[in-house]
Amino acid sequence: MSSSASPASQTTRVLVVGAGAIGSFYGALLQSYGADVSVVCRSELETVRKDGFHIESKRLGDRVFRPVQTLATVTDYQGGPPDFLLLSVKVVEGTDRAAMIRDAVGPRTAIVLIENGVEIEEEIAEAFPDNELISVLAFVQVSRVAPGKVKHYAFGDLTFGNYPSGLSERSRQLAAMLDSGGIRCTLTENVVTARWQKCLWNAVFNPISVLGGALDTGHILSGKVGETFVRTAMREVCAVAAATGHPLPETLIDQYIEGTRKAPPYKTSMALDYENKRPMETEVILGNAVRAGRREGVAIPALESLYALMKMVEIKEAASRA
Repeated sequence: MSSSASPASQTTRVLVVGAGAIGSFYGALLQSYGADVSVVCRSELETVRKDGFHIESKRLGDRVFRPVQTLATVTDYQGGPPDFLLLSVKVVEGTDRAAMIRDAVGPRTAIVLIENGVEIEEEIAEAFPDNELISVLAFVQVSRVAPGKVKHYAFGDLTFGNYPSGLSERSRQLAAMLDSGGIRCTLTENVVTARWQKCLWNAVFNPISVLGGALDTGHILSGKVGETFVRTAMREVCAVAAATGHPLPETLIDQYIEGTRKAPPYKTSMALDYENKRPMETEVILGNAVRAGRREGVAIPALESLYALMKMVEIKEAASRA
């Protein structure tokens, strides 16, 4: 893959806030295009400053990503506001995302959310009403395997558009940059609907994987009982999405289940967090869908049960960390 850049790309400044596995992976691709990419990564700061990120990918090739600036906080960012600020942090309870990025956001900064969940944009939209907000869904299997080391297993495609709707030239610019790095970008004028489409998988497989003791996708779908429950919970997500004004294609449930069955078995992001005693994204992946169902008066007994059980697990895990 060529690392040469067009003159336009050389002026594009990108700040990645939350340079974990996903943030560093897409930051590396933007740098390969020629963008000026800096990162905020507190937990591995010194390792990344010294050695950069080592990214292993059979699909896109192994590479070393050395950010222009490697920072502990956005307040240390030098050279003026970025053109694009990519926010890629886990949205867990107690995280003030607006405060996390405020000092780096300039009048022309486009804020890009590469995060899980539904109904997650409003907090940022309210905090930065004059900034363009681009909402991004990543369909990728990528993990941090050691400090400064990231492994890309499969997929990587992105779907995004402007929030609450529409598609701007800056969204198209970002897509072109990522496309040049080997990532297929699907642009949509209805990104909220796209988030519900991803929620259809995430809100079901993630909690099941945790509640089953870190089950992988193969075990979840290995028996008829498991698949039946998955389909029941997915139908509830579809009902909630439709009630919020974002109906999903009827064929999507079959498509997701068969696609998951054909892919190599893997543990979901929440299962990995659970195994590694990290906070889980229960609220944005499942809780927001449950609250939307309650708000819209939709019967969601399977989702309510998954949510209640997940909260019990979180209480137990919090006690063990105390």
